[in-house]
Amino acid sequence: MISRRLSISHEVWPLKEPFHIARGVRTETHVIMAELEYCDIRGRGESVPYARYGETIDSVMAQIEQVRDIVEDGISPEELAQILPAGAARNAVDCALWDMLARWKHIPVWQLLRLPRPMGVKTAVTISIAGVEEMAQKALLYKDFPLLKIKLDGQDIRARITAIREQAPKPRIIIDPNESWTIDHLIDLDDFLAARDISLLEQPLAAGQDDDLKNFKGKIPLCADESCHTREDLAGLVGKYQVINIKLDKAGGLTEAVKLKKQAEAMGFDIMVGCMVSTSLAMAPAMLLAPGACFVDLDGPILIAKDRKHSLKIIAGRMDEASPELWGG
Repeated sequence: MISRRLSISHEVWPLKEPFHIARGVRTETHVIMAELEYCDIRGRGESVPYARYGETIDSVMAQIEQVRDIVEDGISPEELAQILPAGAARNAVDCALWDMLARWKHIPVWQLLRLPRPMGVKTAVTISIAGVEEMAQKALLYKDFPLLKIKLDGQDIRARITAIREQAPKPRIIIDPNESWTIDHLIDLDDFLAARDISLLEQPLAAGQDDDLKNFKGKIPLCADESCHTREDLAGLVGKYQVINIKLDKAGGLTEAVKLKKQAEAMGFDIMVGCMVSTSLAMAPAMLLAPGACFVDLDGPILIAKDRKHSLKIIAGRMDEASPELWGG
């Protein structure tokens, strides 16, 4: 164990354009930065407090402050999980711990965790909710990308999907209604989605209200997002979903996310790696989960107006390995 000095800050990052999902619209994203310093070594972690999970900027910063003394006295990622619940607060500190440990030992985090090196990652690019023509125009821009993620609500579903698929016939497509559909939507749209070669349907029903999925045998694989945070959720997803979306902010950091991925795969689930709208600093640790995942959605930095120094290079849906100067080096 080593003693550290912990700094916590709240940062606001404007978006390139409004980002519209079924729950609302945002023009900026608010993140928490946790930084640990020991001598000349600094480790950083970024997280996004999410109102859907009862989090605010103040609540997350307060959670971290409550464990400041313990963290500064010296704590491992495994021990951190015993004093903070899963969520954005633990994610920021957990990722900062791994970053610091890697720099202290001069070994990349992927090697410390005995994971495959994250190279050649292909990420989804997200089209947020807009009018049919505007969404189709975005799809045309992305027609040669490997994977698109389409945000939808309950309106103009068929028209939007049809227009997007006409402009972008090649990419795999994920549809994400963000809990805004009902089981009637699924029954009604199943053949339509299959005919448009939709690859994945992410969290169509509200978490906690998705028991109807046990009796639904659709043609499109279903992915649990809001319904899946940590390993404790997996048993309740059996028979409802075929894929789980792992996000560090839900899992409470890379430590739990690695375990979640391993257990989910052992139970027969396919893996999606996702993110909140955030900078490259939040994407870098999540990239370690990408090898072997069926779907990767780490396009947060594409959505913000200006990224961090040493940012990830994301070109046409393809991500370069993170620079050691950014994280995990």
